[in-house]
Amino acid sequence: MGIKETIKFLEAIGINELYLSQKVGEKDLEVKEEEEKKESREELLKKLYEQWKDCTRCELHKSRSQVVPGNGNPYSSLVFVGEAPGEEEDKQGKPFVGKAGQLLNKLIKEVLGLEREEVYITNVCKCRPPENRKPTPIEMRACSPYLREEIKIIQPKVICCLGATAGEGILGKTLKITKVRGQVFSYPFNPKIKVFLTYHPAYVLRNPSEEDTLVKDFTKLKELISQ
Repeated sequence: MGIKETIKFLEAIGINELYLSQKVGEKDLEVKEEEEKKESREELLKKLYEQWKDCTRCELHKSRSQVVPGNGNPYSSLVFVGEAPGEEEDKQGKPFVGKAGQLLNKLIKEVLGLEREEVYITNVCKCRPPENRKPTPIEMRACSPYLREEIKIIQPKVICCLGATAGEGILGKTLKITKVRGQVFSYPFNPKIKVFLTYHPAYVLRNPSEEDTLVKDFTKLKELISQ
C-alpha cells in the first residue's frame, strides 16, 4: 500500500493526525543540521573574511594593499598552507598566484591528479610582509585565530604545510624544514587531522636541484590523502 492509499485508509477509519516518534524526529533533525553545516561552509568563510578584511592587529596593515583570504574548495580533504602573500598576491587578493603558485598548480595537477580549484589554499599570515620577508612571531600570532577558524570550517583530512613558517604556524613550534619535510604530524587543535610538511615552492625555484625531492613529497602526500 502506497502513502496516499495509507492516508486515505486512515482517514476512513477516523485517524486524521500522525505523529513521528521522538527518535525518528531527532534523527531527521540531526541529518538536517548536518546538511546545513555542509551547505554553509562558503558562507562561513565569507563571514570570516568580512570580520578580518579591515584587520589592524599587527603592523602589516600599514603596508598591505589588502587582506588575502584563502581560496579554493571549502569541502576539500586537502588544505595547503603557505607563509604569507607576496607582491602578486597582495595585488590580486588571492594566494599563490605568482611563480611559486604556478609551480604549486603544476604539482597539484601532475602529481596529485587534481585541479587547483579542487583543493583549498591559504597562508599563515593574510597580509604581505614588506619586501616579502618572513612574518615575525607577533604577526603570525595576530593571524593565528583566522587560520584556526579556516581549518575548523573546512575540516580537512590533511594539511600540507609549504615551508618551515607554515609548519610553525600550524604546529606552534620552531622547525627546520630540511629535517622534518616528508614527515606526518597531528594537528594540535584536532588530532584527527594529519599535518604533512614539505618545501615551499619558492624555495625550490631558488634551488632547482630540490624539485625531485618536492615531487617525491607530493607523491607521498597523494598516498596520504587517499588513505
